[in-house]
Amino acid sequence: MREIQAADIVEAVATMCIKANTELPQDVRNKLEQAMAEETSSSAKEVLRQLLENADLSMETKLPLCQDCGLAVYYVEVGDDCKVVGGNLRDLINEGTRKGYDEGFLRKSACDPLTRANTGDGTPAVIHFDMVPGDRLKISYMAKGGGAENMSRVTMLAPAQGWEGIKNFVINRVAEAGPNPCPPTVIGIGIGGTFEHAAKIAKSSLLRELDDTHPEPRVAEMEKELEEAINGLGIGPMGLGGKTTVLGVKITLEPCHLASLPLAVNVQCHSQRHEEVVL
Repeated sequence: MREIQAADIVEAVATMCIKANTELPQDVRNKLEQAMAEETSSSAKEVLRQLLENADLSMETKLPLCQDCGLAVYYVEVGDDCKVVGGNLRDLINEGTRKGYDEGFLRKSACDPLTRANTGDGTPAVIHFDMVPGDRLKISYMAKGGGAENMSRVTMLAPAQGWEGIKNFVINRVAEAGPNPCPPTVIGIGIGGTFEHAAKIAKSSLLRELDDTHPEPRVAEMEKELEEAINGLGIGPMGLGGKTTVLGVKITLEPCHLASLPLAVNVQCHSQRHEEVVL
């Protein structure tokens, strides 16, 4: 049984929070640069240029990429042959979140849903746990800002609606969202499972690299078809027009009940802030 010390978890989580909010992931930068080179709209090119400049300034100053540093969301894979020593894993992740948001001067946005009273420290985080084989602990973090998260949806389609129903719902959702989620966005899609599971796998899809290809050819083709259709909407960067409305579409497909077709669309902004650590 491999032991993982509490202090190492707290420090790793704090570091992830700060890094994700101040350093644009390289795969996102590559996509923005590619989009700027391919855009024909002058306004779209200028918005993309400003996004890249903002990323450079954030890297230089260590100030956040965006004033909305999001609600902290974690996907945690716990090896069945590892043991956390010195504390409860959930508590340690929340402690690391508090430390990171405080030391990184990240805006703390967690609040009571009704009174709107701020919790004051960026917690509690939303944490999803999964037990996996091995002796490692993998923690993946993403910052989910309100503008993008508010544009996300879950629906229960009729099985007969099939792929055409899925495609229409996703495209219409992006069209209705318009400029609100700060495009160009990344779209995570969960198909299958149950009502709550579809939402979970849609969000976890956002942890994939933008330049990867789904290993299952039919799903890869679905992603490509949706990306082309969404970029054809003409919403463009920050809603000012252009052919770059989305940087990527990522789908997770899982079995569901024979009478159901759960579908979740999770929208992420252009910064696509995420990090992971393996301990």
